[in-house]
Amino acid sequence: CVSVLVCGCLWCWFYFYFQEVLPVLAAKHCMMQATAELRQSALANQKKKFGEEIARLQHATELVKTAASRYDEYVNVKDLSDKINRALTAAKKDNDFIYHDRVPEVKDLEPIGKASLVKATAVQTPLSQKFSDLFEKMVPMAVQQSVSAANSRKADTVNRLIGSMREATNLCNGVLASLNLPAALEDLSGEAVPQSILEKSRAVVQQGGLQSIEQLIKDLPELLQRNREILDESFKMLDDEEATDNELRAKFNQRWNRTPSGDLYKPLRAEGNNFRNVLDKAVQADQVVKERYTAHCEMIALLCKPENELSAAIPSANPAKTLQGSEVVNVLRAQLAQLDEVKREREVLEGEVKSVTFDMTTKFLTALAQDGAINEEALTASELETRYGSHTQRVQQNLRRQEELLSQIQVSHQEFSALKQSNSEANNREEVLKKLASAHDSYIEISSNTKEGTKFYNDLTEILLKFQNKCSDIVFARKTERDELLKYSLTVGNSLIFLFLFQTQQQPQAKPQPPARPPPPNITPQAASTSAPVSTPVPPGSTNPPPVAPPTGPSQAQGPPYPTYQGYPGYYQMPVTYNPYAYGQFNMPYMPYQAQGQAGYPGGPPAQQPYPYPQQPPQQQPYYPQQ
Repeated sequence: CVSVLVCGCLWCWFYFYFQEVLPVLAAKHCMMQATAELRQSALANQKKKFGEEIARLQHATELVKTAASRYDEYVNVKDLSDKINRALTAAKKDNDFIYHDRVPEVKDLEPIGKASLVKATAVQTPLSQKFSDLFEKMVPMAVQQSVSAANSRKADTVNRLIGSMREATNLCNGVLASLNLPAALEDLSGEAVPQSILEKSRAVVQQGGLQSIEQLIKDLPELLQRNREILDESFKMLDDEEATDNELRAKFNQRWNRTPSGDLYKPLRAEGNNFRNVLDKAVQADQVVKERYTAHCEMIALLCKPENELSAAIPSANPAKTLQGSEVVNVLRAQLAQLDEVKREREVLEGEVKSVTFDMTTKFLTALAQDGAINEEALTASELETRYGSHTQRVQQNLRRQEELLSQIQVSHQEFSALKQSNSEANNREEVLKKLASAHDSYIEISSNTKEGTKFYNDLTEILLKFQNKCSDIVFARKTERDELLKYSLTVGNSLIFLFLFQTQQQPQAKPQPPARPPPPNITPQAASTSAPVSTPVPPGSTNPPPVAPPTGPSQAQGPPYPTYQGYPGYYQMPVTYNPYAYGQFNMPYMPYQAQGQAGYPGGPPAQQPYPYPQQPPQQQPYYPQQ
């Protein structure tokens, strides 16, 4: 049916093509060629080739006539024909009276060439300034792993250099705050607020003061709790699915043959425990920040006050005018200026270390192509030494220079403290100034720590959400697998039950025995001889027994209703595979019956083919006795 349908569709398509499409295409071809000849004749007229003009117009006229005669029902060529005829008449008239140019044959005309409608331009790559090759960064797996390891080594080197410089800066600020420098040099009058303290106060106010830190510290527990909830929810999904898997495994035993959830979730649980450890460390860091804030919040609040309130809060002391022109003060100020220069140089150096960038992909690809393997550690160490060797030396020199200056400042400060007037008021004032300077440094550090903590929690939230999605995906996949396995188990169970019931029904059941056959009546030999019919001789070569004549004697019981004639085939067992004609309804074999005093039924010759059941010969007397 499908082949007939396809053939019918193809026949319809060919019929439509040859009857409708092909004539239209041929007519369009003639019209377009005639139009091209008309345009080319105008071009020949401009070139003063009047004979060629007439020849092209004549060819166009023939094409139009062909289209009109053959394809008139498909296209209308009247307008085109009138235009060509008018041009041809005018051209002939001018050529006959003026130019007398020879009209060439159509076959001698040059073929109409192709018109260049646009100017071809070469394709430039890239097509756009924003173009980026998607496969530019695609490299072999070995190179990708080596690049990742190199980036990790680079990050460790940068963090080590920057960490050492920041640690040195914190140490310098701590030492100066403990010595009350440079506030002690600016407070020689003992009454006015030192300029350095005023600058620190303005810096604290510009950064938001105490309220900004309080808000950041208040937000940290909420961010922590959000991350803990995401992590707990992820673990809960894994625990619930694992518990369900264990229950079904205990229920189905060996039939539940999929991978245990406990083994499958080990990598996820290890990753989740790592996140939990990170959160615990973050809690400890938050506690350190809070303790530092609690220790310095009073002085930070004092720095946020106006200048007049700040001056009133600082104790006054007797003026130490004898120290204003002292050589010790000048030396100490020079040393502090050198220390400030070292700190500024360290800031510049930190920016340079951060700005160093390089890519090891090319070197790794070259090594893989040449040697067939990548010695990532040696190549990365060599490149890091080239890129950061000079920076490392400058950092070490800077740290040694700071250590020397701090030692000199401590010695000079001891001399300055010995020359300074010692009294309780001066000591109280110096102690307050030290606390204010330390509060400023603590404020800068606490503000930086809280901002880093907020950023850390926000970044960790995105990572934990990805982890939660990963757990959700694998749990969903496991649930789908579990449902499919349950359906399969249920199907197999139903099939086994059905097969058991089917086999039970197909098992041979004990069939009831047929009722006992009644005994035949006793017949005297005289009656038997009287009633015995005369047997008809069997013709030779015949396989069917002759029919038995109906009895003529009185109606009485004559034994079983089976004829007793010579040549009855007797009982032969049917093949096991085919026995549709069994005796009676109980599928019991027929056994010859022999009564006492009666001869048994004779069997057929063994050489003959047994019949499955007795057949009646055609056109004979009735097989069974008639009533």
